[in-house]
Amino acid sequence: MSKQCEKVSSIRMIPYNHKLAPLHIRNNLYSLIPDGTEQIYVVGIGSNLISGDSLGPFVGTFLRDLFPNHLTVVGNLEHPLDATTLVPTFSQIKLPTNSFVVAIDSVISTEGFVNSIVIRDGSLLPGEGLGQKLPPIGDCSVMGVMLREEPMNISSLLYTNLHFIYTMAMNIARGIALLVRQYFRYPSDHPILRSN
Repeated sequence: MSKQCEKVSSIRMIPYNHKLAPLHIRNNLYSLIPDGTEQIYVVGIGSNLISGDSLGPFVGTFLRDLFPNHLTVVGNLEHPLDATTLVPTFSQIKLPTNSFVVAIDSVISTEGFVNSIVIRDGSLLPGEGLGQKLPPIGDCSVMGVMLREEPMNISSLLYTNLHFIYTMAMNIARGIALLVRQYFRYPSDHPILRSN
């Protein structure tokens, strides 16, 4: 859980339930990937115990094993990357040359960003919204804005509507899958979500 949307002016904001959200996500991420990228890493940050912090693990679950030659997913509902597991798990990964890391996390922000998917170039600071100090993750960030930044709202994360989380996660996962399929030139009929 982070709180960084308003810190950078070069962000892209997409309504979480927009019917073209996956295409907008694909296009925005595509513009951030350097030429010559050979492997994309998706780091789904969050908890499987707090609904409002489960966005990253949901996205990781939807994308797992879809493009094994070009997409590596770390963090899912079975093995989440939360405050206790993020650093030990991610520090063991040896990122190959020409890799690109997409960090995904739930965030809190100002009123204008709530219920949006925010994409920006650069890393995010996981746990910042909950007062945790964890290292920055990612070459770019995909953030799902859950709540307005107010102290009393933090407890509301436990009761965040799962349909909202699911819809946002599904759109992010579809957008990333479309990105991988296009960037690495997979056939247009290659599935973009796990079948099970």
